[in-house]
Amino acid sequence: MTDAVVPVKAFEGSWEHTFVTGGVAALAGLMFGLDIGVISGALQFIGDTFHTSDVAKEWIVSSMMFGAAAGALGAGVLSFRLGRKVSLIIGAVLFVVSSLLCAAAWSTESLIVFRVILGVAIGIATFTAPLYISEIAPADKRGAMISSYQLMITVGILAAFLSDTLFSYIGAWRWMLGIVAVPGALFLIGVIQLPSSPRWLMMRGRKDEARAVLKSLRGDPKLVNKEMLDIEEQLKRPQRGWSFFRANPNFRRSVGLGIALQMMQQFTGMNVVMYYAPRIFADVGFKGHEALWGTALVGLVNVLSTFVAIALVDKVGRRPVLLVGFAVMAIGLGALGVLLHIGTTDIEMQIYAVTMLLVFIIGFAVSAGPLIWVLCSEVQPIEGRDFGMAISTFTNWASNFVVGLTFLTMLNGLGSGATFGIYAALNALFLLVTFFYIPETKDISLEAIEVNLMAGKPLRHIGD
Repeated sequence: MTDAVVPVKAFEGSWEHTFVTGGVAALAGLMFGLDIGVISGALQFIGDTFHTSDVAKEWIVSSMMFGAAAGALGAGVLSFRLGRKVSLIIGAVLFVVSSLLCAAAWSTESLIVFRVILGVAIGIATFTAPLYISEIAPADKRGAMISSYQLMITVGILAAFLSDTLFSYIGAWRWMLGIVAVPGALFLIGVIQLPSSPRWLMMRGRKDEARAVLKSLRGDPKLVNKEMLDIEEQLKRPQRGWSFFRANPNFRRSVGLGIALQMMQQFTGMNVVMYYAPRIFADVGFKGHEALWGTALVGLVNVLSTFVAIALVDKVGRRPVLLVGFAVMAIGLGALGVLLHIGTTDIEMQIYAVTMLLVFIIGFAVSAGPLIWVLCSEVQPIEGRDFGMAISTFTNWASNFVVGLTFLTMLNGLGSGATFGIYAALNALFLLVTFFYIPETKDISLEAIEVNLMAGKPLRHIGD
C-alpha cells in the first residue's frame, strides 16, 4: 500500500482548498477528543457493571495512553514509508474497529485490552495529523491550521460529554463507547479524499505529483516554484532519524525541545480534568447528573476558547500567548486547590470553585492546548522530522499515561486541594521555561527555522 495522490482536478483552487484539506486532517483530533469525553462519562457506569476499584479505573483510563505511546512510535515508520495519508487511514480503521470492541467488552480486562488497541489508533493519528498539516500549510497560516487540530479535540470532547450526559439517564455506557465509531467512519471517508503531502512526495522522488498538489493548494505558480525549490534544498539531506540524532547536537536540541513541550502540555493537569471531570465536580459538591452537565459546560468553554487561540496564534504569536496561558492556569488551579482544601460547603463557594476550574480551562485552550502541537511540528528539521515528531508524540502519551494512572491515587492520598496545588506549581514552572527557552515561530518558514537551528542559535531565537 502506498500513499496515492488525489488528481489535481479534485482540488482545483488555492487557499480555500488548503484550509479544507487541513480541516479534514485535523479531524484526527476529533477521535482523541471523543475518547477523552466518552471515558470520562462512562467510567462510573463501567465501575458499577464490573465492580472496579479506583486503581482499576485508572488502568481503564490510562491503557489508551499506553497504546497511543506505542502507536506514536510506530507512526514514525508508517508515515515515512507509506506516507502521511495512509497512516491516517490506518489510524481511522483501527479507531472504528476498536471503538466497537470496547462497547462489546465483557470484563475490565477485555476493556483494557481493547482500549490499548484504540490507543494505537489515536497515537498514529495524533502523530500524523499535525505533521501532515504543517507540510501542506503556508507559513503565514500554519499556526491557525495546526490549531484547528486542537479545536477538533475540544469539539470531540464536548460532543462526547453531551452524548454521555444523555446516555447517563439510562446508564448506557456501551452506547457511550460505541457511538464514537460513527464519526470515526466519517473521518475515514474524508481522509481517503485527501492529497498526499507534497514534502513526502518529494522525499519519494515523485516531483511532478508534488508540484500538482502544491498547485492545487497554493494556486500561484510563483509560490509553487519557490516552495518546490525550498523543499528540494531541504531534501538534499535525507531522513536519517536515530543516526542523525546521535551525530548532530542541534537536532538533539530540537528533539529535546519537543519532549519538553509535550511534557509541559500534559503536566498542566488538563487531561486529568477531562478524564475525571465528574469526580472533580463531585468533590466540589455537585453530584449525579449535575456533575455530568457541569462536565459538558467544561467542554463548551474548551471549544469556545480554542477559537480564540486560532485567532491569536498567527497574529500575536506563540510565546506571548503561552506566557499568559501558563500564568492563567497557575492562578486557576491554585485558587481551586485552596478552595477544595478549605471546603466548598455552600453554593457560593461551589460556584467560585467551578469558575476557577473554567479559568484554568480557558488558559489551557487558548495557549498550551493548540500551541504545543504547533511548535512541535515547526521546530523539527526535515532530515529528522519523522523521528523528532515520533519522539515528541510518544512523550505526550507517556506523560499522559503517568498523569492518568496517578491522579485518583493522588486525590485519595493527598487530597484534592494538595493535588491541584501541585499542578498549579507546575504551571508556574512552565511559565519560566517558556520565557527562557521557547522560540517565537510566527510568520517564519519551516526552512528558515531549520537554518537557524542548525546554525546553533539558542532555542529561544531559532524563529528570529
